Amino acid sequence: MDLTFLKNLTEAPGVPGREERIREIVKAEAAGLFDEWKEDPMGNLIGVCKPKVKPKKGGAPRKVMLACHLDEIGFYVKHIDEKGFLRLINVGGFDTRNLFSRRVLVQGRKDLVGIMNPSGKPIHIATDDERKKTYLVGEFYVDLFMPKKDVEKLVAIGDPVTIMQQTIQIGDVVTGKSMDNRVASFVAINAIRAAREKSPFEIYYVGAAQEEVGCRGAGPAAFGIAPDDGIAIDTTLACDTPGVSGDLAVTQMGKGVALKVMDGMSISTRSLFDEFAAAAKKHKIPHQFEILPQGGTDAATIQRSGGAKRVFTLSVPTRYVHTTTESIHLKDLKASIDLLGRWLLG
Repeated sequence: MDLTFLKNLTEAPGVPGREERIREIVKAEAAGLFDEWKEDPMGNLIGVCKPKVKPKKGGAPRKVMLACHLDEIGFYVKHIDEKGFLRLINVGGFDTRNLFSRRVLVQGRKDLVGIMNPSGKPIHIATDDERKKTYLVGEFYVDLFMPKKDVEKLVAIGDPVTIMQQTIQIGDVVTGKSMDNRVASFVAINAIRAAREKSPFEIYYVGAAQEEVGCRGAGPAAFGIAPDDGIAIDTTLACDTPGVSGDLAVTQMGKGVALKVMDGMSISTRSLFDEFAAAAKKHKIPHQFEILPQGGTDAATIQRSGGAKRVFTLSVPTRYVHTTTESIHLKDLKASIDLLGRWLLG
């Protein structure tokens, strides 16, 4: 499996509201695949594939929306202090234990590399209580190693900041930052490429904006498209690791694509869920069922936008979600592409 597209997607920066670089990567990869492209004012990228074959039951083709959010958790610059250090506000949920001593990319007037650390003393001179301190996002800063006057020439309040991380393959696993949710575009584009010549559906790929701050982009996109079926493609937790009991694992790495029963924001439409389950069983595609107690995907936003429609989430099991080491098994990645491609054949 060629992972170049996924590597390009995951290594590029794109916080909520600043997904423009990701949009360009998707358009370059999918050149010639769609009949038309649209970009709406929200920042959603929409590719439309007209059906190449007639629906089996006649009538108008079903509209299928594939929601693949483009953004990643990150930061915006909120203050430049008197020494030139950048203070940040987060956009998306971070566990601050994962933020120590990180290289970051600041998208200022030009791209700048900085170092993120929390305010306070290094361990060599810290007290016992200081060593145990839990830091808040607002206590972290970025050091660009420049005086304030030089920083202010290149950085403004509101410039985006993302953690830098190379995407690599370790055995049968690919790992890096922002698999959540750049992997969705990798899955969708490859599945559409495999199915488009024989699909009876009118397929709408939606590279959705601002999911990590409340699933904001998919709703306006769905309102405009008015799909019959709305399918969110997203990562889900694979907590099959030490310290987590089996009943809390959600999914297991390497056991196949996950079919979401429900999460904290939506319950999959049973008929659509059953179609995916039947296709997985018929074509012997490794799969597992998923219940996520908290959180949600763009499926919920699609469901609540406009008239009634069927919704479902196709999930890619991922270890270490919302860290820089988000990890996906190639077997699960292939199963996700295969199942979506099969379902798109109608």
